[in-house]
Amino acid sequence: MSIFIQYCSNMSGMTNTDTFQVEEFAVIGRTFEEYRDMFDLDPADFGGRAILDCPAGVASFVAEARDRGASAVGVDPVYERAPADLARECRTDFRATADQIREKSELFDWEYYGTVENRVGYLKDAHERFLRDFSANGDRYVPATLPNLPFADDAFSLTLSANFLFLYGDRLDYEFHLDALSELCRVTSDEVRIFPLAGLDTEPYDRLDDALRREGYGVELRGVPYEFQDGVSEMLVVTP
Repeated sequence: MSIFIQYCSNMSGMTNTDTFQVEEFAVIGRTFEEYRDMFDLDPADFGGRAILDCPAGVASFVAEARDRGASAVGVDPVYERAPADLARECRTDFRATADQIREKSELFDWEYYGTVENRVGYLKDAHERFLRDFSANGDRYVPATLPNLPFADDAFSLTLSANFLFLYGDRLDYEFHLDALSELCRVTSDEVRIFPLAGLDTEPYDRLDDALRREGYGVELRGVPYEFQDGVSEMLVVTP
């Protein structure tokens, strides 16, 4: 699930230019290329592989992974909405988010995207590709909410979770994170990959590694060829 960035004008001791905070979720997404780099994926390995994107928002990953031979499925509560309603919300939130990225460009690292307008272009491409696929292939998109997923154990070999867990550590508590990760592991046979590992303030979320190990999961921090939040360039790889 992606985010709608609101200016942090109400945080004690901070000005409008110091940071940002999320007041509400919004329907914006990422492209396949961004997922490839956020999760250090090799598309050559996708043939016939069952992959879960959760929560997927309006990312184009599912559509494009299917084009590359994967049996990809997206999960997000926004999929309960009719395609026309979701399209209107996508376009409204895209415009609002693009405006804020332009106005707050100093908050981000631009080496990956090069320019603000390139980043905005990725945003536009992601939701437009998603909307075409959602209208034509709605069965690929399952309306559900963590930490309860309607899938059998080991239904997927790989699960990806972008821009949700850890990013909202200031409002989603420790127990939610542990329950959500346990559920993602339940439906996954090989690996769960999560990015990013920091909150909206770029501070690392550092309370889960030991808990996951105590539950018997393999845990690895792995660098990835993607950075947008300054200094945030690692994913968590959990082996069920």
